[in-house]
Amino acid sequence: MTDAQVPDAAARRRYTSSAVVVTSPEDLVPDDLTSRLRASGALPCGRATTVDIGERRTTILSTVVPLRVEYSPDTPAEAPRHLLLKAKRSGLDASLQSVGEREVAFYRQAAPLMPRGPFPRCYDAEFSSGRFHLLLEDLSDTHMVLTEWPLPPSVDACERIVDTWSAFHAFWWRHPSLGREVGTFLDEAALAKIASEYRARYARFAETLGDRLWPAARAIYARVLDAWDRLFTPGRLYATYTLAHGDAHVWNLLYPRDSASSGIRLIDWDAWRVGRAASDLAYMMALHWYPERRARLEAPLLERYHAGLLAHGLTDYGLDRLWEDYRLSVIGQLATPVWQQTLRFHTAIWWPHLHRILAAVDDLGCAALLS
Repeated sequence: MTDAQVPDAAARRRYTSSAVVVTSPEDLVPDDLTSRLRASGALPCGRATTVDIGERRTTILSTVVPLRVEYSPDTPAEAPRHLLLKAKRSGLDASLQSVGEREVAFYRQAAPLMPRGPFPRCYDAEFSSGRFHLLLEDLSDTHMVLTEWPLPPSVDACERIVDTWSAFHAFWWRHPSLGREVGTFLDEAALAKIASEYRARYARFAETLGDRLWPAARAIYARVLDAWDRLFTPGRLYATYTLAHGDAHVWNLLYPRDSASSGIRLIDWDAWRVGRAASDLAYMMALHWYPERRARLEAPLLERYHAGLLAHGLTDYGLDRLWEDYRLSVIGQLATPVWQQTLRFHTAIWWPHLHRILAAVDDLGCAALLS
């Protein structure tokens, strides 16, 4: 199930910060940066003396600015000298205003419980009144975006990516903090609200597309929406659960430049939630890959992922169960192009998603799960 656009209620309750949110890199003067790094434990002594601002980069949901920091002579050598300031992008749709809040919640709730986790170190995270900022380590010297969108990675890289996901998901598998200190479980009322919004968005989506949404596609959406309340109940959704990324395409990770020296780092945690592990795999493969690639790689990568879960200690999750969860997650990903189109994402994003996810539903026999 995809609920990337649904705010995490627990995060809303916990992050009404009164601290000052940095809205512009020019506001991050050396004394302020010193205070923030000191509070994080990254700067036990010494102080920042200069903050050089790099070129601003704008993404779909945020702006990212690199910072180069110089320090006083008494500063430890390991003090971070290259940082990224991530903040809200102007002009976001109102329903996306919570994305920064969610990522702040990840770095304040979840990341401290996984100190060697496969994600960048965060030195400061604040949210207030719809604005947010993150002060992250800049891994540009050691890591890179793997390919230019939409080119998929090599098979070797995909194997390493699913290995990273199996280790991450296994760590959080039924973790006692999930749904308590970290994230929340959606109850029947919350799921009903999501379903209602999905139906309303689909109606607008279908009306906008007209005859470009072909009859077979309309038929599968009609069946899915009819079965939705039966398929996505708290009991079924949380029969197995972990911490899911929610936006797990391969451009939301940083791949090591020297593959022998360090691991993959998972980034952009603005859609995370408690949910099925398989939803991240369906998002990565079924939503983003064309049928030929899935036919070659989907099964072996799912088998490799499952072997990784077992290697990390899981004992009660069979491969057949993973396949069922994966197919249910593929059904859930049908919502993604609907949400993206109604949120005015670029057509080049959601139109290919629509064709690929419908092909996956057909190839994997997902309609059998709708009865």
